[in-house]
Amino acid sequence: MRIAVPLALILAVVPASAPAQHAAHQHAGGAPSEGHRRAQACLDEFDAVVQEGRGFGMAFAADQQGYPGPMHVLELKERLGLSAEQETRVRGVMEAMFAESRPKSARLLDAEARLRARFARGGADEAAVRAAVADVERARADVRVVHLLAHLKTHALLTEEQRQVYHQARWSAAR
Repeated sequence: MRIAVPLALILAVVPASAPAQHAAHQHAGGAPSEGHRRAQACLDEFDAVVQEGRGFGMAFAADQQGYPGPMHVLELKERLGLSAEQETRVRGVMEAMFAESRPKSARLLDAEARLRARFARGGADEAAVRAAVADVERARADVRVVHLLAHLKTHALLTEEQRQVYHQARWSAAR
């Protein structure tokens, strides 16, 4: 079972470990530090999950505040006591989310690859980097909106009691 790490967590942890990574890199004679390996593994997981059309924490702000995503609601359907109609509607939200997210996710991954390629081939100057980063962030925003809206739609399909059960199931162990 793959564990999705919220993107916000990745962004918070990776920069914080940069000094330790730098120190480890200096002492390893050019070999990648453990921090670099962990960061690369996380980026590899991000690429794989996003390629599937999943959000990799892009809707974390919604989920954390009681706006559940359709995939997680379906995973917890028995615990939530979803009716047949709710299950059908949540499944429809999820399928629509994936249908819209997959092509946008592909654009995000392509934009990220183009940014890396700029540096790999030595063509990174300020203007090129600014343009490439703007492309990445536009693509990321497009994917994120799809996932946030799916959380909003899923929230509307649940009762208040189901939302509370969901929130407790997902977040009580995380605290």
